[in-house]
Amino acid sequence: MATRGLNQQPILPVPQKMRAGRTRWWIVWTLFCSTAINYISRQTFSVLSPVIAAQYHLTHTDLAKIIGAFQLSYAITWLIGGIFLDAVGTRIGLIAAVVWWSLVNMLMGFASSVSGFVAFRFMLGIGEGLNWPGASKTVAEWFPSEERSVAVAIFDSGSSVGGALAALIIPWIALAFGWRWSFVFSGVLGFLWLFAWLRIYHPLDRHPRVKPQEVALIRAGQEMASQSPDKGVQRWLRLAGNRNVWGIVLGRALTDPIWWFYVFWLPQYLSDARGFSLKQIAIFAWMPFVAADLGNFTGGLISGYCIRRGVSIIRARTWVCAVSSLPILAGIPAARVHSVYAALALICVALWGYASWSTMGLTLPSDLFPQDVVATVTGLSGLAAGIASVAFTFIIGITVDRFSYGPAFLAAGLLPLVATTCLFLFIRTPDAGAVNLN
Repeated sequence: MATRGLNQQPILPVPQKMRAGRTRWWIVWTLFCSTAINYISRQTFSVLSPVIAAQYHLTHTDLAKIIGAFQLSYAITWLIGGIFLDAVGTRIGLIAAVVWWSLVNMLMGFASSVSGFVAFRFMLGIGEGLNWPGASKTVAEWFPSEERSVAVAIFDSGSSVGGALAALIIPWIALAFGWRWSFVFSGVLGFLWLFAWLRIYHPLDRHPRVKPQEVALIRAGQEMASQSPDKGVQRWLRLAGNRNVWGIVLGRALTDPIWWFYVFWLPQYLSDARGFSLKQIAIFAWMPFVAADLGNFTGGLISGYCIRRGVSIIRARTWVCAVSSLPILAGIPAARVHSVYAALALICVALWGYASWSTMGLTLPSDLFPQDVVATVTGLSGLAAGIASVAFTFIIGITVDRFSYGPAFLAAGLLPLVATTCLFLFIRTPDAGAVNLN
């Protein structure tokens, strides 16, 4: 009976001609749907911000407070949510998350002041922060290493698709029925998703449509099929001293603010600096999200191809990050070009590069750590990324009120270079003892 290295559980022999079924791919596409709905919910306010800001006379600093409230609770939930998901599992955890964020998003339509929007956005972040740790944990449990980047690209691309759909659909609902009904619409979507999740997802070793031989085959392709014996305080101390944790945390903290900048501020930027109406935002604001969707699959497919050709897993991931940093620089001149179409094209290139980088960043925890700490490590990186994003958001609000959007575009273009440097300085392969938490 073969084993898979340090702390690994025995792997049962499986027939060579047998192939794993398609259940894992159904599951990851269901996670794609939850991610898309997640983004439609959070983007509802951002897409409508020009209308809401005009109605309630909100400054950019006010908008930064509302956006920052979401980011703060979202960041905290990435950490606490990771621990919660490791304890209860993704089936129960994601059910609770989707019900929570759907109800809160529907109630947000009743807000009528800065404090009201701040409170509801803070509560929204509590639920939505569970989606990515849960999805990452599921991928770690169901996919071998050579398929993980593609699986992550699939579910993470839901953010781009959701953002694009929000930019397309939400303005038309607001124009037809009023902006408050847009929140009701985006909230209802989560309850529809629950039916698919309850039917499709069960834990790997208890799934009614997966045979024991298929479980063994999936386990055989996993680099990290073991459980770490560390618990409680000991686990936290081990993780805090692990250089791979710091590489992942710093990488995410220096790149996530870029995404938040484009996601939350793009509709307002198009209104403020380019004079777009709500109808024009619906026509054009979806394009950068489609570019980001292509970026998810670009990074996932290229790293997967490299791994199949013999490149080590970590080397493939980090070099994709390095190359992906270059197109993100295209965002720097976007604020200065005269043509709005040129500006949108440059933003599309920047988000294409960011999404490729982000896919690698989300895959690294499942590449480097045992399954039972993947959600925790992902949560730590999400906490750091959220805190950095809150700070960046407040700086943007103050900067735009006093100066312009130019400094924000400059910072968003340069941060990935620093993040990639951190990956190369801190990340080490599992063979070098990176996953030894004992």
